[in-house]
Amino acid sequence: MTPAEVKLWQYLRNKKMGVKFRRQHIIEFYIPDFVALSIKLIIEIDGKIHLKQKKEDAERTRRLELIGYRVLRFTNEEVEKNINGVLGVIKKNIEDLKDN
Repeated sequence: MTPAEVKLWQYLRNKKMGVKFRRQHIIEFYIPDFVALSIKLIIEIDGKIHLKQKKEDAERTRRLELIGYRVLRFTNEEVEKNINGVLGVIKKNIEDLKDN
C-alpha cells in the first residue's frame, strides 16, 4: 500500500466508518483499493500514474457503476493533506447508500 492508502486504511478498518471495508478485493476484472461490499462503495486512491490513464480509469469506473457500485476517487495528495475532507465525503456517501 502507498502511504496515502495506509493513512486512509487506519480510518476505514474495523468498521470505524460504520461499514466493513476490504482492501484489494477482486470485483470482476478489477481490484479496487477499498470496497464496502454491503453498500457497494468503492474507494480508489490515485497516484500520479493515474494522470496518464484517465481514459482507462473512466472506463473502469463506468463498468463498476454498471454493476451497481459507487466509485469515489481521491488523489494521494488529498488523503495526505486533507484527510478530514476525504473522510467527510466518504461518510456522506456511506450515509446516502445506507439510506437506500
